[in-house]
Amino acid sequence: MPIACDNGIDDIEDLAVNVDHKGDLRSGSHKYVLPKTRKFKAKYRQYTDVSEKILADSVIPGTQKIYMKTWGCSHNNSDSEYMAGQLAAYGYTITDDMLAADLWLLNSCTVKSPAEDHFRNEIKKARELNKYIVVAGCVPQGQQRADYLQGLSVIGVQQIDRVVEVVEETLKGHNVRLFGQKKQKGKKTGGASLDLPKIRKNPLIEIIAINTGCLNQCTYCKTKHARGDLGSYSPEEIVTRAKQSFEEGVVEIWLTSEDLGAYGHDIGVTLPQLLWQIVDVIPEGAMMRLGMTNPPYILEHLEEMAKILNHPQVYSFLHVPVQSGSDSVLMDMKREYCSADFRRVVDFLRERVPGVNVATDIICGFPTETEENFEETVQLVREYKFASLFINQFFPRPGTPAAKMPRIPAQQVKKRTKTLSELFQSYHPYTHKI
Repeated sequence: MPIACDNGIDDIEDLAVNVDHKGDLRSGSHKYVLPKTRKFKAKYRQYTDVSEKILADSVIPGTQKIYMKTWGCSHNNSDSEYMAGQLAAYGYTITDDMLAADLWLLNSCTVKSPAEDHFRNEIKKARELNKYIVVAGCVPQGQQRADYLQGLSVIGVQQIDRVVEVVEETLKGHNVRLFGQKKQKGKKTGGASLDLPKIRKNPLIEIIAINTGCLNQCTYCKTKHARGDLGSYSPEEIVTRAKQSFEEGVVEIWLTSEDLGAYGHDIGVTLPQLLWQIVDVIPEGAMMRLGMTNPPYILEHLEEMAKILNHPQVYSFLHVPVQSGSDSVLMDMKREYCSADFRRVVDFLRERVPGVNVATDIICGFPTETEENFEETVQLVREYKFASLFINQFFPRPGTPAAKMPRIPAQQVKKRTKTLSELFQSYHPYTHKI
């Protein structure tokens, strides 16, 4: 079946992370494979009675249980896997039992209002259960003064390598708030080191963030407030992490970031240069999957990208959000391309890469979108019949320029979303495979 979404999932990467693969050994949830834990002093290993053990558990760092929950894209999921790995390596137990956990670590997403609402509700639930709380991700990074975050420990998006320190202090009753940007020789870097210990949600899939932040200034986007400007990891760091993952039994790597195509603009490297280096280390039987790229940057590399997507160990898939088929709306969004640019990307890849799946996103009801503008979007979908289409209602995010624009009535936005969803359901891109 084709894939459509208008239910709060942010993009194709969210769907891939959250889908349930019951019975599929290559996918889905598995028991955690924990890194080697640190050794405790001998005097803590034996207890004379239950009360002494309870006392020891309450004061010895690394003996408590941690419940983790993540919202958002595969970049956020990768961050959570790194945080879980560091905590487990220190001795903490990562648990799915929220009631048995001593501390809740909640990693948030700021793309849409519903995701933040779920995050806020989870904090409320943790408070009601008297749990220690640490929050992370784009919401606290981008809204540091939000009322419901006051009094909580916070890990900034570039501080995930200090999660053990924050958790330890929080369990002692202290509130720790770590923000800031990592820099190297005056430039922002990709973030925490890629060689940190990790607990993969799926032990067969490694998610590698190749850069953080982006080069755009989209008027509706809150993520830029949190992740900031572009910061790329070096090709050496990324290739080393990929090789290490394959050696650990991973059979699939996902490259992720806020904008894959912008990779390397800050360090003088191009995305194809990186991808060819990774392809060289992919073992037989393993695959690489590319994440999201905005049209302006992929236009620079269409020839090379077609060759890479044709490689037998690279999925013939690319996620290129168009957001609107109207040039005037794209201009108001400050997307820095026109619909003709997007069409060129899709046409070129479909011509050069047999069976390629170009997934895209649509925002319905942007404040300046007229009925005529929306019809241009409908025509784009009707023409290209995207096999994977992610349909989102516009949500005004606090602090963004679009949040100050007069909104289209909610019923009208819902009507446009329904129209686009019905169009999507009307065609069947995979019938030739039956």
